[in-house]
Amino acid sequence: MKQNIDDLIKVSKNLRLMIVDDNKEIIDYLMRLLEDFFDDIAVAYNGLEALDIYRTQNIDLIITDINMPKMGGIKFIKSIRQTDNLIPIIIISAHNESDFVMKSIELGINGYILKPIEMDPLIKVLSNCVEIINLRYTVNNQKKKLEEINNDLEQQMITKISEIYALNQEIKDTQKEVVFTMGTIGESRSKETGNHVRRVSFYSELFAKYYGLNEEEIMLIKEASPMHDIGKVGIADSILNKQGRLTKDEMEIMKTHTTLGYDMLKHSQRDLLKTAATVSYEHHEKYDGTGYPRGLKAEQISIYGRITAIADVFDALGSDRVYKKAWKDEDIVKLFEDEKGKHFDPKLVEIFFQYIDEFRVIRDNYSDI
Repeated sequence: MKQNIDDLIKVSKNLRLMIVDDNKEIIDYLMRLLEDFFDDIAVAYNGLEALDIYRTQNIDLIITDINMPKMGGIKFIKSIRQTDNLIPIIIISAHNESDFVMKSIELGINGYILKPIEMDPLIKVLSNCVEIINLRYTVNNQKKKLEEINNDLEQQMITKISEIYALNQEIKDTQKEVVFTMGTIGESRSKETGNHVRRVSFYSELFAKYYGLNEEEIMLIKEASPMHDIGKVGIADSILNKQGRLTKDEMEIMKTHTTLGYDMLKHSQRDLLKTAATVSYEHHEKYDGTGYPRGLKAEQISIYGRITAIADVFDALGSDRVYKKAWKDEDIVKLFEDEKGKHFDPKLVEIFFQYIDEFRVIRDNYSDI
């Protein structure tokens, strides 16, 4: 018994006990019995008062009577158990009837002490309750440690994800820069300025937006369209920069820039470069099937190819080239009217007519100097 008391004293001093009984003499008696074990004891004289204390203060252990005014012990315990199944509760009662005991057991009590209260059974029940409390604290501490570990791991994961995202973004930005630079190289070999690929990029973005493509597709065509003529790096200067009309054989060689560009890019698994490969391959296909290199027709041509085709032609017609002067806007409009459904997707031609002022703003903002 002494060992139980010594063990109980070691841990009970840090716990807060609440005694609930409408009999002040019982409360005073229990406080005298337990003053060596608990430094902090709260007192309530009915279940309603005890419930208020429980909800507003930290309570580790409860000893309660059953029959009390305003709110009895059974109802009080039921209210506690609605939110807390773990706090130890000991019932003290003068009733030894089985129905009281069964109701108490159903409520998950941790001890049932009969009045008059004897020290030995009370200490035994309290010792068991304190073990439960210690176990609960141990579990909570372990839970907190696990939460801290999880939070730390989560933070590490967030950091890693952020690093990966930043790295992927850097890769994407580098790809965009490489794509634009390569597109510019293709144009510079044919004595054209980098502003051509820049204008085609913005024209393509505008077409894609008004065609109804989603944001991802709009950005893909905007960033991939500068690569449409990358295959020109494989065409001889004598053909690429010839000022007169190309011969039939020279024209056939010139046409190969579509397949040359496609072959350069087709092996990439990156969406941007895959789109650039498609644009390079299909930007000279025509809506009526008379284009090259494969004679694709209508929607056999990807929307990326159809958009780049009209964006490229609009810029080519409106710009000075080594072999021609820039066309007037009315002549460009007339050609688009004539080529609607032939060279160009009719919906894209209608978009051009409807938003022609926006296309002109792009051309003026990025004009060749």
